[in-house]
Amino acid sequence: MRAVCWHGKHDVRVDEVADPQIVSKGDVIVKVALTCICGSDLHLYNGYVPTMKKGDILGHEFVGEVVEAGSGVTRFHVGDRVIVPFPISCGVCWYCKHELWSLCDNSNPNSWMLEHLYGDTGGGIFGYSHMYGGFSGGQAEYVRVPFADVGLEKIPDGIPYEQVVLLTDICPTGYQAADNCNINPGDTVAVWGCGPVGLMAMMSARHLGAERVIGIDRFPDRLQMAHSQCQAEVLNYEEVDVAEALQNMTGGRGPDSCIDAVGLEAVGTGIEGIYDSVKQTLRLENDRASALRQLTKACRKGGTLSIVGVYSGFIDKFPMGAIFAKGLTLHAGQAHVHKYLPHLLKLVQEQQLNPSSIITHRLPLEEAPRGYKTFLNKQDACIKIVLNPQAQGAAATPGSEQASAG
Repeated sequence: MRAVCWHGKHDVRVDEVADPQIVSKGDVIVKVALTCICGSDLHLYNGYVPTMKKGDILGHEFVGEVVEAGSGVTRFHVGDRVIVPFPISCGVCWYCKHELWSLCDNSNPNSWMLEHLYGDTGGGIFGYSHMYGGFSGGQAEYVRVPFADVGLEKIPDGIPYEQVVLLTDICPTGYQAADNCNINPGDTVAVWGCGPVGLMAMMSARHLGAERVIGIDRFPDRLQMAHSQCQAEVLNYEEVDVAEALQNMTGGRGPDSCIDAVGLEAVGTGIEGIYDSVKQTLRLENDRASALRQLTKACRKGGTLSIVGVYSGFIDKFPMGAIFAKGLTLHAGQAHVHKYLPHLLKLVQEQQLNPSSIITHRLPLEEAPRGYKTFLNKQDACIKIVLNPQAQGAAATPGSEQASAG
């Protein structure tokens, strides 16, 4: 079969690889209908996530059809159309039973790597390095899905794949970011990063009752989408002092909650931006923290910081003193997709939520290397790229529906 494989920094290729096989009785094989390039895939592409190996299959956002099921699978059958959450969860450990699905104790065969680095284990993730299990990803024609009865969600008849493919990651991630803010009527929520996760966080904050949503970025097309799709007020951080602007917009108090949808590759300005870039290049720190510093400074006293942008290690000049002095509450971590998926699917069915509205590019799998470059460089007003492993020939045109509705 064909699959998008990692070969090194800025080097992904579409290779011929062996078809996946059933390994455990709880496995299914999914024929991938649609898959996406995620912002966190760019961290792999840029070489910031360790334990990648040449030939690893990328991709953790995918939907498709069950074409083979292990003998222990009871909830799904051949022919079922399914959503596949990006975290892999066993369903029986203490963390899964407490709805902390992405922290599963049993799904990551290489959890010792995370324990060595972070002090504790973590669950497996499709296509996201060997420290997250070394599982083959979904940017391929077929994928093996472990713990199928626990993780998969059936797609109702009549719902096209494209309307639910973003429920595999970025939509629940954005929803969790907003949910962690415990939004009250009248609240103001500021979101750093108007990429896919940031847009989903803004939509979710609106849905959960925020009176005002403020989007912060530096790309005009992304700020425009935040304004048009999420009814957000917007700030270009290259044009204004963000903390000062937010103070002025909130009567001198600051936003009630601040969401970091940027993570380790934040692009800062001035001396601070240069400082972070140099230190990260020299491997003197893992993550660039300019967005994290800004939202910590801007948030009102007693407010909430919700961090869903990916961080990988150690950062410098992190204002822990401000978190203490202002009494801020901090939430962070990978999304517990299984917890939110049924509710979000219901919202899609009821047409209260349309995640596919942020998709800007649709490509066949062969075009994945070009897609990675386009997404990385924010070319062609790129927000979200969907790949179709079943499409052949020339690139699909924007706006076309690439998969059947069942």
